[in-house]
Amino acid sequence: MEIGIVGGTGPAGTALAARLASVGLTVFLGSRSRYRAMEATDGVLERWPDRELDIRAVDNHGAAGAKFVVLATPWEAAAVTARSVEDQLSGKIVVTMANALERVGNEFIPLIPPRGSVAASVQAVVPKCRVAAAFQHVPANELGDLDHPVESDVLICSDHREVATEVAELVNLIPGFRALDCGELSNATAIEAFTAVLLQLNVRYNTRVALKLIGIPDDV
Repeated sequence: MEIGIVGGTGPAGTALAARLASVGLTVFLGSRSRYRAMEATDGVLERWPDRELDIRAVDNHGAAGAKFVVLATPWEAAAVTARSVEDQLSGKIVVTMANALERVGNEFIPLIPPRGSVAASVQAVVPKCRVAAAFQHVPANELGDLDHPVESDVLICSDHREVATEVAELVNLIPGFRALDCGELSNATAIEAFTAVLLQLNVRYNTRVALKLIGIPDDV
């Protein structure tokens, strides 16, 4: 499987690229500048020289050309970036992983973007793609540390049930992850906002929390 990560040179995008490549996927790491993508890719490969990570530096158009696309920009740039590669996203699955949050002192404040969530905003500006929200609450530092599995549930929202199923199959390729279908895209609003609580716990207890729900059979 080939995965394109649009706007993927930040902490979340490079961490996801490393983790997906570690399970044998080909990852196209994109940026507005291909040179910035090359720097970010080199950084990941230099960190893990003994692993055969298939990560290729491209611009955002190159990443959007993959069959399966993740949008990893900061939240305020998500809709604009998606629109810039709209022609290449038509008909494809697009996963958004950003949260509309602002840090004020030691507090994280959830914001309300247009349409109520980052995911819904992207779906509105690129209506011919099929958006799912996932990975918003997964800590980037742990996601990118390939020496350790990330024990976490990954909550997925989409208006397209077949998309949620395909994203879940991708998530479940990663050891330690369990994909959970959380319903339609409207529920992304609550998940994005709840990430502020998780970040606040990190600050309060000087840790990196991961979400793990009980009461759901492991074989769902």
